[in-house]
Amino acid sequence: MRRRLVISYLLLMVLVLIALETPLAATMASSETERIRADRLADATRFASLAGPALRDGGPGAIESELNSYDNLYAIGAAVVDRDRSTSVSSPSWQPGPGTTAVLDIALSGQQTSAPESVWPWTTGPVVVAVPINDGGEVLGAVVIVTPSGPIRRAVIFWWLLLALAGLLAVLACVLTAFGLAGWVLRPVTELDAVTHEIAEGDRGARVQHRLGPPELRRLAASFNHMADVVSDVMDRQRAFVAHASHQLRNPLTALRLRVEELGPSLSDPDGRAEHRLALEETDRLALVLDALLTLARAEREENERITVDAAAVAASRVAAWAPLARHRSIALRLATTDAPAYAQTVPTAVDQALDALIDNAVKFSGAGGAVTVTVARRDNGVALEVRDSGPGMTESQLGQATERFWRAPDVQNVDGAGLGLAIAAVLVDASDGRLTMRPGESGGLIAALWFPAPEADLSVEPVDEELAADLRPTPAG
Repeated sequence: MRRRLVISYLLLMVLVLIALETPLAATMASSETERIRADRLADATRFASLAGPALRDGGPGAIESELNSYDNLYAIGAAVVDRDRSTSVSSPSWQPGPGTTAVLDIALSGQQTSAPESVWPWTTGPVVVAVPINDGGEVLGAVVIVTPSGPIRRAVIFWWLLLALAGLLAVLACVLTAFGLAGWVLRPVTELDAVTHEIAEGDRGARVQHRLGPPELRRLAASFNHMADVVSDVMDRQRAFVAHASHQLRNPLTALRLRVEELGPSLSDPDGRAEHRLALEETDRLALVLDALLTLARAEREENERITVDAAAVAASRVAAWAPLARHRSIALRLATTDAPAYAQTVPTAVDQALDALIDNAVKFSGAGGAVTVTVARRDNGVALEVRDSGPGMTESQLGQATERFWRAPDVQNVDGAGLGLAIAAVLVDASDGRLTMRPGESGGLIAALWFPAPEADLSVEPVDEELAADLRPTPAG
C-alpha cells in the first residue's frame, strides 16, 4: 500500500513537471536563439550601411576592414553578396552554411531574415542571418553572417540541465514528502494489522493507538478498540458462565447421585434395579461432562505464557499413569523414546493433557489384545509425539470433526466420555503454537500426532527430576 501511494504521488509529480518544464525548455532555447539572432541582425544592418559604396563603385572600401576585424574578434564569417549572388567582399573564415541559399533569396527580395527559428541541443547547422543592401529603394545585394551554433547549443544544454536538476530535486522532495505522508496515513492501518495478529495469537489485551493518522482512521482505530473490548468481554463472560455453571452443577449432581444411590436397597423389582443402575451411570457420565467443561474453560482462559518442558519425561510419566488401566483391559501400552531429553516450549500442562486425551482414546477404542505405542522424537525444529493404536480408526470425514466439542462418532455413542478430550487438547496445542493431526495407520488403527516448537536457545529449561523420569519410563505392558 505504501509503495502504491508513493508511486501515485510520484507519477502525478512527474506529469506536472513535464507539463511545466517542457514549454519552459522550449522557451529557453528560443530565447537564446533570439538573443543571438538579434545581435547578428544588428551587426548585419551596420555592415549593410557600409557596403553600399562597395557595390556601387566596385571597390572594397571600408567594409572589407570591418568584416576582417569582425571575423578576428568573434570568429564569425560574414560576406557581401551582390544581386547576382556573387561574393563581393568576405571575411577570412567565411563559409556558406546549410540554408544560406534560402536565406539569401529572401534577403535579395528586400527582407531581412534568419534561420533556423530555434537552436536545439541536437541542431548541427549554423545560424544564418541576411540583411538586404538598399540604395534609394533599390536592392543592390545583401550582407550574410554565418554564426556557428555550438555556443548556443551549449547555453541551451546548460539551461536544460538546470531545469532537469530542479526537476530532480522536486521529485526527490516529492518522494520524501510522499513517504512521510503515506507513513502518516498508513501508520494506523499498519498498527491495526499488527494488533489484529496479536489478538488472533491470544493477546486479547492488545489495542491500537487511536491518536495516529487522519481523523477517519482515528475513528476506525477507536471503533476497532471498542469492538475488541466488547468481544473480549463477551468471551470472558461466556467462559466464566461455562466455568461457573459447571462448578455450580457439581454439588446438586453429587446430591442427586447420593439420593439415587440410596434408592437402591428399596428396589426389589429386577427392572427397577436395572433402571437404577442406568440412572447411576448417567449421573457419572454427567459428572465427567462437567469436569471436562471446567477443564476446557480453564484451558481457554490460560494466557499464552510459555514454559519449557521435557516432553520425553512427560510422555514417560503419562504412559506410566495409564499402564494399569491398559493392563486391566489387556492392552499393550509401550513407550518408544530415547533416554535423551526432548525439550519443548508450550503453555502449562499442554503436553500432559494432550497426551492424556490421546492415550485415553487409544486405550478406550483399541480393544482387548490391542496395542498402543507412544513415540517421542525431535523433528522439524521441535518435538513430535505420536500415539498409535490398533483400534477401528476413523474415516476422513470423522477425522475432520474429531476436535469439535461434544462430537462423537456414530458407532461409539455408548462408550464412556464427554466428547471434549480432543477439543481440550486442540485448544492447548494451538495456544502453544503447535499442531495436532490425526491420520489412519498403515496397518489399521489411528495415529494421533502432536508437534510442539523447541525452546529458544536463551530460555531457561524447567528442571526435571531425572531419577523420577527414569522410574516413570515403563516396560512394555502385556
